Amino acid sequence: MKNLYRYVVILFIFLVLTSCSLMDSAVEEKSDNKQVNVTLDKAIDGDTISVIYKGNKESVRFLLVDTPETAHPRLGIQPYGKEAKEFTKQLVEDADKLQLEFDIGQNRDKYGRLLAYVYADGEMVQKQLLKKGLARVAYIYDPNTRYVDVFTDIQKEAQKSGIGIWSVENYAQEDGFHKEVITEDSQEEVEKEQGKGCLIKGNITANDKIYHTPDSPWYKQTKAEKMFCTEKEAQAAGFRAPK
Repeated sequence: MKNLYRYVVILFIFLVLTSCSLMDSAVEEKSDNKQVNVTLDKAIDGDTISVIYKGNKESVRFLLVDTPETAHPRLGIQPYGKEAKEFTKQLVEDADKLQLEFDIGQNRDKYGRLLAYVYADGEMVQKQLLKKGLARVAYIYDPNTRYVDVFTDIQKEAQKSGIGIWSVENYAQEDGFHKEVITEDSQEEVEKEQGKGCLIKGNITANDKIYHTPDSPWYKQTKAEKMFCTEKEAQAAGFRAPK
């Protein structure tokens, strides 16, 4: 009888301690505006990174924004996807301090990824992506909407400026990114924007690497694998002018 009583007491204490631990964890993850320090593992995409959180490797999906894809099994590589990934990668890799902020609702999506606002040295990465025109406001699900109004205002400014994903009409829409709206003419604008104003197209074939300046007769139909600002830069990268 004494052994049974002792067992019940121990079990009760264990359950109380476990319950308190879970409650503390929930409060930590869902407390208003509290930022939690994490360690970067790697950048996965423009809106997803991998971090070490509470000793475990976790994927983190940025709350309330969406960037074009870079390795989607169905959508493939979308315009501005690489730029968004590189921008995010630079921000998080260069940061001395990386932090997550959870909203008040669910902190994981259906894939098990953490849902959070991400800070690199105190600057929210979502805001920076929106300012650069590399992300759209998306996946707005109550109650995780703490910064939706702020994000929407930033997006409106990027739309007015016509930068990044907003440089091509109807490319970024409420349901995602529409590569099919990009015509030959708008493709030039995309390549110009992606090349940051550098207009020389570098094309790579099975046997050669050729660059085309805007006055080349093959310029318009050339698919650019790389963009260069000067012919000298293209030549230094191993490209030659067309014969």
